[in-house]
Amino acid sequence: MKSLIKTLLLGRAKAPAAALASAMVLTGCISPTAGPGGNYTQPIGGSPVTANPTPYSKGLVCMGHYARQSGVPAPRIAVGRILDYTGKADIEGGRRVTQGASLMAISAFAKSGARLVERFDTSVSELELKYANNKLIGEGADTQFRKITAGSIPGSDFYLVGGITELNYNIRSVGGEAFIGATNATDPKGTIGGKLFVINVGLDLRMVETETLEVVDVISYQKQIIGREVSFGIFDFANGNVFDVGVGGRAQEPIQLAIRSVIERATLEMMANLYGAPTADVCTLTEGAISSNSTTGDYRPARAPLEEYNGPVREEPRHGRF
Repeated sequence: MKSLIKTLLLGRAKAPAAALASAMVLTGCISPTAGPGGNYTQPIGGSPVTANPTPYSKGLVCMGHYARQSGVPAPRIAVGRILDYTGKADIEGGRRVTQGASLMAISAFAKSGARLVERFDTSVSELELKYANNKLIGEGADTQFRKITAGSIPGSDFYLVGGITELNYNIRSVGGEAFIGATNATDPKGTIGGKLFVINVGLDLRMVETETLEVVDVISYQKQIIGREVSFGIFDFANGNVFDVGVGGRAQEPIQLAIRSVIERATLEMMANLYGAPTADVCTLTEGAISSNSTTGDYRPARAPLEEYNGPVREEPRHGRF
């Protein structure tokens, strides 16, 4: 009898251990000591780097092609600070909207073919200028140092400033939930539910002429963002066992991508004015003349003909070189 009880206890002790071991295997191979590569484990995933376009990216690239094809000189643009003025923040997650709107605007102007001059972060340039002024930066030989030449830095024709001014939660929401089941406690029962909700973001941007400080263009845009939530569950007794299963899904249009879309739409409209585009659909003007209209921006590699651009290569999820 004692041996039988001991066997049962050992069997019960082994069951949780086996379950724990199985769970650790399912979560991945983790070693308490670093492996030959210096890591405890390999990270999951492996998705390639992809382009990050908006519905207006292609129009921006077409605008740049139109200007080059028509011989319209591209203005020099500087991007200032586009700050978050919504004041919305989570207690744990921090700011709700991106703090990098200025960087999004720089990328948008680059797609449109504008000549960009750096004014957003000049800390490195200022330090280099300070070192050069003190004759600390050499140019090879001991007796040579970098010269400071007057007028070597090009100025901007226009600069962009503004801010993210709106983030409105739950403009409107609608949802429903249903419970289905018989009155008998042992019969199966189920629930199903769904919800839709809408929020929005808004930006106010202005283009300023650098020499006169005259505001030459002002744009205020907003974009609505939709989210949805679906759930389904079932509860049942079967063969003396209880089954409670629930599945669901939740999806929301990315807030930061919506801000990028608003910025690219505003940039498209502003550059259309600066280029003097004759039509809103500039892609039809460059169709056939340019081999590619990449959504990342078509840039001509060094020592390449004008017709050759590396935009398609930049868009490929898996580059041939890697």
